[in-house]
Amino acid sequence: MRLVIGCGNLLRGDDAMGPVLVRRMLERGLPDDLEVADGGTSGMDVAFRMRGADQVILVDAAETGGEPGSLYRLEGTDVEALPPLEGINLHAFRWDHALAIARWALKEDYPRQVLVYLIEAGSFEFGAPLSQPVELAMDRLVDHLVGA
Repeated sequence: MRLVIGCGNLLRGDDAMGPVLVRRMLERGLPDDLEVADGGTSGMDVAFRMRGADQVILVDAAETGGEPGSLYRLEGTDVEALPPLEGINLHAFRWDHALAIARWALKEDYPRQVLVYLIEAGSFEFGAPLSQPVELAMDRLVDHLVGA
């Protein structure tokens, strides 16, 4: 079973991209071997939702200084080492923390493969809709993930 988890905050502009992607995938219809989950902003839920999936695909917005709408693909093995935990709390628990905790906690139930797709955000303004470059990149990613 493949599982796509969309992470982000629906109230913060382009940060909503992950949960919106999950909704778009559901609207399109999913292949039998694909499930989706809205990971929202709860990294601990993301960590434990991964249990037993063969492949997990995490999707989130990024803020690296790149061009809004740029799509980045990372292998989970490249980013699952535990990041620094100084000052960490549940409100600052990111997807990379979720991978590290899941690797430790799930042991043999950790997915065989983890992929991370990040889309460069243009704005995290409260109440703003998705920016056009992010929405276009997200729609292309939906096509790729659903297999259109």
